[in-house]
Parts: sequence; C-alpha cells; structure tokens
Amino acid sequence: MARGWESKSVEDQIAEAEERKLAVAAPKLPAKEIERREKLTALQLSRSHLLEQLSRVRSDMHKQMLERALSEIEAQITAYE
Repeated sequence: MARGWESKSVEDQIAEAEERKLAVAAPKLPAKEIERREKLTALQLSRSHLLEQLSRVRSDMHKQMLERALSEIEAQITAYE
C-alpha cells in the first residue's frame, strides 16, 4: 500500500511541475484585460439568456422589456469589444 501511495505522489509531483512550466510559458495578461474579458463573457451570457427568454415570451409588455434589456446588453458588448 505504501508503494502505491508513493507512486501517486510522484505522479502528482510530475503533473504539478508540468503545470508550473505551462504557467510560466503562458503570457500573463494585465489585470484590466482579464477584467474586460470576464465582463464581456458575463455580458454574452446575459445576452444568450435574454434571447432564450425572448423565444418563449407571450406577453407583449414582457417582450418589450426583454428587447430593451437586450439592446442595452448589446450596446455594452459593443463598447467592450
């Protein structure tokens, strides 16, 4: 049993070393760029959710509200791209 545990530990160490190499090799993005990408991803998800809701809406008032929200989200996406 100890032998199996040891081999797992060695495998983990090798995997961690490879991950560190990849992390060092990958270019670091500035914090502002990371934040911009995260915000853009969130906006795109919101847009997808709104489009899905629009495909099922029955009330005209609700549809208008969703369309206004969609327009706002699309404007924000355009600003971030």
